Amino acid sequence: MNANIGISQKNLKGVNDVLTAVLSDTVLLYMKARKFHWNVSGNSFMELHKLFEKHYEELDEAMDLIAERISKLGFIVPATLNEFLQMTSIKETPGKNPDQAGMIKELLKDHESVIVGLRKGIDDCEDKFKDKGTADFLTGLMQQHETLAWTLRRYVK
Repeated sequence: MNANIGISQKNLKGVNDVLTAVLSDTVLLYMKARKFHWNVSGNSFMELHKLFEKHYEELDEAMDLIAERISKLGFIVPATLNEFLQMTSIKETPGKNPDQAGMIKELLKDHESVIVGLRKGIDDCEDKFKDKGTADFLTGLMQQHETLAWTLRRYVK
């Protein structure tokens, strides 16, 4: 059933495209944070183990909120790794396990990439698709990513 919420179906489709891309990036970033949580080692093991855990827990909560937003707008939520891999801008690094500094830099780069994508998505949702609700929702996600990126940036010299 189509959502009758004052936004044309064409614009809702555009919003859904933005949200599914954001969800896909979030899923891949979640998996990368998990990977680093599982594989971190060295002098700062426990500190980084807990930091990466905090990141993936926040990303897990964000995934659920994004999926619910997609559903609220009347769309089926993509839920396979294949779909996410087709829609994400995050690059995987199979078989590679960077050192602690590499993990931090890779997550930081990915968070910053997501932030850039969210800024565009916010503008598109508000200006192009006339959906201030989703623009506001994405702004909250962007602020969360900015905080997560900031915590990682503090480790980089």
